[in-house]
Amino acid sequence: MKKKAMCKIGLAVMLLLTPMMGWSAKRLNIVIIVGDDWGGPYASAYTGIYGRNLPSNVVKTPNVDRIAQNGVLFKNAYVNAPSCTPARSSIFTGRYFFNTGGGAVLGGTWDFTIPSFPLLLLDAGYHIGLTSKGWSPGTPRNAPFGGTAHYYQYFGTSVSSFSKSVTKWTAKGMPFEKAKQTMLDQVRGNFEAFLADRKPDQPFFYWFGPTNTHRTWVKGSGKALWGIEPDSLKDQLPVYLPNNPEVREDMADYLGEIQALDAYIGVLLKKLEEIGELDNTIIVATGDNGPGGFPRGKWNLYDFGVATPLVVWYPHSTGGRVVTDFTTLMDLAPTFLEVAGVAIPPKTDGRSLLNILTSPLSGQVDPQRTFAITGEERHNAKARDDSLPYPARALRTARYLYIRNFAPDRWPMGCPYVAAHVPYVFHDIGEPSPTYDWIITNRSIPSAADYFTWAFAKRPAEELYDAHKDPGQINNVADDPMYADIKKSLAEKLLAELKKAGDPRVIGDGETFDRPPYTDLKTVACQDTIPLNWASGSHH
Repeated sequence: MKKKAMCKIGLAVMLLLTPMMGWSAKRLNIVIIVGDDWGGPYASAYTGIYGRNLPSNVVKTPNVDRIAQNGVLFKNAYVNAPSCTPARSSIFTGRYFFNTGGGAVLGGTWDFTIPSFPLLLLDAGYHIGLTSKGWSPGTPRNAPFGGTAHYYQYFGTSVSSFSKSVTKWTAKGMPFEKAKQTMLDQVRGNFEAFLADRKPDQPFFYWFGPTNTHRTWVKGSGKALWGIEPDSLKDQLPVYLPNNPEVREDMADYLGEIQALDAYIGVLLKKLEEIGELDNTIIVATGDNGPGGFPRGKWNLYDFGVATPLVVWYPHSTGGRVVTDFTTLMDLAPTFLEVAGVAIPPKTDGRSLLNILTSPLSGQVDPQRTFAITGEERHNAKARDDSLPYPARALRTARYLYIRNFAPDRWPMGCPYVAAHVPYVFHDIGEPSPTYDWIITNRSIPSAADYFTWAFAKRPAEELYDAHKDPGQINNVADDPMYADIKKSLAEKLLAELKKAGDPRVIGDGETFDRPPYTDLKTVACQDTIPLNWASGSHH
């Protein structure tokens, strides 16, 4: 009898643990795809989710959609910072970007005293691997992943520039389908090389960071390679982007690269099926910030800069769920660690999403997840005198976006200046683009003036947007008496959360990020500062 009772107790314990163990005694594998500058969130899985027209209604991403159909689509997912290095620092550590030391700024230096989840998984017996972009740009390269020791890039790097490579090959006579397959074979080869180094039954963690969605892509490639008609975007562009042929084509080209990224994801899914691991693997697809070269995208705290696609396939969970809980990607680190049975390090700011992933519910699952905090310090080191940052923090709720700009006297996208060695004026736009060029060239035309102001003009200390009435977040109501109580409440909430998290911008003298090593006081960037009505075309 005692033996039977013990068996029953053991069975009960196993049943309690099965959600954490992926419904099997094996530890779950983890595969994450992080598209460089993949924002929006633009994937066809998001069609209709926000109740308004967006480019997600045009792009086709069947593999991202498949992940969502078998798992969870997060409606309110955000990066912690709209810039590569700080966003990825937050993902790897599970911390707010401002708590990652040198990783808080673009091209920073990694702080080895801060634990990173890939290395914790490695210590716990996982086989880990990285293809394409991981933690970058920064020094040492891919430090939170153990440098190059776990890098799998043996079968080519053309996948990092889909339209460039395929356009070159097709110009030489290669059929498009063969050129595309060449790219997919690279993805497959790198993944297979990673799997080949795995010990029998060893759980694995694989990070795939394609960069083809990071500019630059070939002009016209969205239509030429993927059949995306620019005019199909005529009623789908957000209000802050000019709705003209140049911008529609630019967006179509971006969507084409997203469709290429989706094809890459399909390769990984197929391989996981072939080796019988699909039902034992968590699959995450997401991005690191909004698109570069589009105003209000990369390096902006508006939704276009910080909202990210996030779909998660958790084995044997209820699929097809749309969850409205707010999350930032720093929540992924504690999620992965909890799944692997690894202790979550002290000072982790993120919270595991496992309770959401294993829930059968849609809508709001965790009643505490009602807001997201994002922020920025310094993106391009050449953007301002002495490499000074543009410090800002934001609080996003279901209805409102509140932004606190700590240095409103500084240019948010960098100083407007002319220099022979760069083809653009505002360094923090990310990259030059047809959209950027159109706005700069036409800024003196009355019908285009607002686009220029929304993108580049100085901003007040406080911004408040009613996203229900103003989803494009272009009408600042911070000084509207009708919103005074709401602004006060949101401002107090943001400040309280930042103080609780130990944000250097709001504790001490608040100037940590204004000093070396985050700035270079010998650098002068704005010596050629000029009026905003400078002669058209002089920026080239």
